[in-house]
Amino acid sequence: MHNHPSVKRNRKALRANMTPAEKRMWIVLRRRQLCGKKFRRQHSIGRYIVDFFCMEERLAIEIDGSIHDDPLRAAYDVERQQFLEAHGIRVVRFSNEQIRDSLDEVPDAIKECLGQGE
Repeated sequence: MHNHPSVKRNRKALRANMTPAEKRMWIVLRRRQLCGKKFRRQHSIGRYIVDFFCMEERLAIEIDGSIHDDPLRAAYDVERQQFLEAHGIRVVRFSNEQIRDSLDEVPDAIKECLGQGE
């Protein structure tokens, strides 16, 4: 169910073409910098690919840009989140604007999800 070979090409393309917000978030999450937790980028779960995933905590982090404002995309996002939650995965979302304007607050929000808030 995780990182199925059939979506490997898509995962690899997404990693190579990360948005500026995803790049900034990756700097915060990589190398176990946040609470010593390992995060993966562009991790697939079933047929869905999440931006960042911590297997140990079963936590997906999504960075949402303006495309998520589209009603069709919003319906897809709801379906996707229901699938992930049905498989015991918590999803936390941040907007591109939050990453751009308030990146210093984002790690604290993630720590709260990890139960390690200060």
